Amino acid sequence: MGKNLVGNHIRKLRFNHNEMTQQQLADRAGVTRQTIVALEKGNYSPSLELAFRIAHAFNLPLEEVFFYGENKEGEW
Repeated sequence: MGKNLVGNHIRKLRFNHNEMTQQQLADRAGVTRQTIVALEKGNYSPSLELAFRIAHAFNLPLEEVFFYGENKEGEW
């Protein structure tokens, strides 16, 4: 059985939201740019609170930003 991870669509969403920078998202979510980098690379799973803050920054439901398990789109 493979390792299940929390994945995300942050990079794609930033691009689709007027090419938002990592720093702009970090400022909206109240974290450092390095945290956003780690999330995008899949090196870090966010707390539930941070996941909601990031989803809120995109004005999207949590499940449109984050997913659990294998990604069907092959993005990791």
